[in-house]
Amino acid sequence: MPLSPARTALAAAFTLLAVNTTSAQTPTPPALPDPAATSVDAMGWMKGFPPPPDKLITFDNPAGGVFPRTRWSFSHVRETVPTANVWRGSGAASPLTSAPARFDIEAVTFKPLGGEQTLNFAQMISGTYTDGILVMHRGKVVYEKYFGALTPERPHIAMSVTKSFVGTLAAILADEGKLDPAAPVTNYIPELKDSAYGDATVRQVMDMTVGVHYSENYADPKAEIWDYARAGGMLTQGANYTGPKSFYEFLVTLKKEGEHGDGFAYKTVNAEVLAWIVRRASNQSLADLLSEKIWRRIGAEQDAYFMVDRIGTESGGGGLNTVLRDLARFGETMRNGGRASNGQQAIPKAVVEDIQRGGDPAKFVKAGYPLLKGWSYRDMWWVSHNPHGAYMARGIHGQSIYVDPKAEMVIVRYAAHPVAANGANDPLTLPAFQAMAEALMRP
Repeated sequence: MPLSPARTALAAAFTLLAVNTTSAQTPTPPALPDPAATSVDAMGWMKGFPPPPDKLITFDNPAGGVFPRTRWSFSHVRETVPTANVWRGSGAASPLTSAPARFDIEAVTFKPLGGEQTLNFAQMISGTYTDGILVMHRGKVVYEKYFGALTPERPHIAMSVTKSFVGTLAAILADEGKLDPAAPVTNYIPELKDSAYGDATVRQVMDMTVGVHYSENYADPKAEIWDYARAGGMLTQGANYTGPKSFYEFLVTLKKEGEHGDGFAYKTVNAEVLAWIVRRASNQSLADLLSEKIWRRIGAEQDAYFMVDRIGTESGGGGLNTVLRDLARFGETMRNGGRASNGQQAIPKAVVEDIQRGGDPAKFVKAGYPLLKGWSYRDMWWVSHNPHGAYMARGIHGQSIYVDPKAEMVIVRYAAHPVAANGANDPLTLPAFQAMAEALMRP
């Protein structure tokens, strides 16, 4: 049934894939649509051969990116936009074995942030428009369910969880000596010398402490987020469009605002710049680099893919699509200090430890996230600094990898929440994840 804890403004007008950020703002919450009544089955999107005109979802029709159509779109990105494949390799998939839970997972209870009503895990799942969720404990799958258009073998858009993959790749290249975080950005991308990044360091990009004039305020039709989306092909450019026609062309136009290093400021363009840096440092495309450094090593069972712009540039800010089970493999690899379940040291242990330590909470607090007090940001991961040492990869509309080292738990979730900002999900998901960790730790 629909729930009514703290929520942010309804994002019914947001277009698919144009919104790759996490907002710190929490506007006055209206009522949200009924999850059951807006499901793919209830609405009948893309059913039939061909589907009726009023049930069609296509890229050229902006309505295709508006909730509730996104409940289908987020699981079918490849059918609507160009993509680049991330090869899983020719080897066998690493084990992802199941074990019966010692208790009813869905009955675990919690109280929402800022609320007194007791809810259970099942209510969190339905009330946050979950497409798929998987819980791992001590390397075993103890809970896995899919809803709507998502199935175990079908990739889903990861949104800004993508950034954490890009940050991890940058940290891997640094560990290998192929990338210097202390170096100026222009050492790798001289084309950015006259942009906001002309006097920034790679580390400032990795931790999003760059002073850049760039707004992701969806209420403002002149915000740079829309220019970014059109340049990257996430929105139709139109016959009379004369602006940048690729991510690269857009990034060189960005101007400085404020001072670098002063505070954390979450802006998707930083991830796109970092993706450009790792391509230059490795001399590989982002898709090939992810395949070589992570996807093949963790024993993924399915290829992943990136959305790309008109010249084939992958979106490092929010364009990755994976199956849920492979997202869990990655999360479990991180939990195990970089060692995958196939026994391979897929990610250097030092990289994982650097991420777990987190960044500077004093810089993070300046961004004004009221639900994330005491958190920090490092290598494009969100670090809680809570007693369990939990850290996350987070994406709009409810995408997440939640790693709890103390509880030996990983939770991965794909969703299609009508509200983009994570402030709509966090009041339910964060305490639910913590409650699950505590339940799993009990004898």
